[in-house]
Amino acid sequence: MGEGGTFWAAIMLTTVAGLSTTIGSLIAVFYKNPGPRYMAFTLGFSAGVMVLVSFVELLQQGIVSLGFTQAHLAFFIGILVMFIIDLTLPHTYILEEPVKPRGGKKLRRTAVLVAVGIAIHNFPEGMVTFAGTLNNMNTGIALAVAIAIHNIPEGIAVSVPIYASTGSVKKAFWWSFLSGVSEPVGALVAGLVLMPFLNDIVLGWMLCLVAGFMVFISFDELLPVAHSYGEEHVAIVGVVAGMCVMALSLALLI
Repeated sequence: MGEGGTFWAAIMLTTVAGLSTTIGSLIAVFYKNPGPRYMAFTLGFSAGVMVLVSFVELLQQGIVSLGFTQAHLAFFIGILVMFIIDLTLPHTYILEEPVKPRGGKKLRRTAVLVAVGIAIHNFPEGMVTFAGTLNNMNTGIALAVAIAIHNIPEGIAVSVPIYASTGSVKKAFWWSFLSGVSEPVGALVAGLVLMPFLNDIVLGWMLCLVAGFMVFISFDELLPVAHSYGEEHVAIVGVVAGMCVMALSLALLI
């Protein structure tokens, strides 16, 4: 098991993970609407990565710190919290429906709302990566990779309608950047507010809560959207591939 990371290492990893939304904007600009097989595989891959990290790394480390009962309590509270957030701020991928070129103000306004919603959802993900890195550098790297992969389709979801309605590469890139930058902001808030109170118990709770967050996102958001592209088998292949890649990376990092 690796050692805990530093404050700045946690901030750096969170920034890299958050700003991977800009990779999605580049894909959106160069490939316009990515094909359904690509999106189904990518979303499935992201879900596989996040589920494996949650159960194999985060929850297991939480059990070490908190014990079986308290760790699972924190895990299910994490799921409940994300459920409430999702009911309050529904998180919709624009790409669930085809985007019409030059959709005008309505399409642009919708895209901006999606960007704001994604930014709000990304804020706790920044806290996730920050806490994981402080606990264990290897865990932080695994989380950053998982969240970065998850953020690429989000960048596409923001950029496609912006680019379609304005024709501006700059605006598409800028809005995807804004949707991702909330993650390092979340990390900074976690660092400034939580650092004085961090101990094994608090960190254990954070890791288990985070595991609950990520499992909920995978089952409630990523997999249903992946299946909505009509490529169910491709999505499942993506899930298994994501689990295999993350398991291999964890084996190499340990």
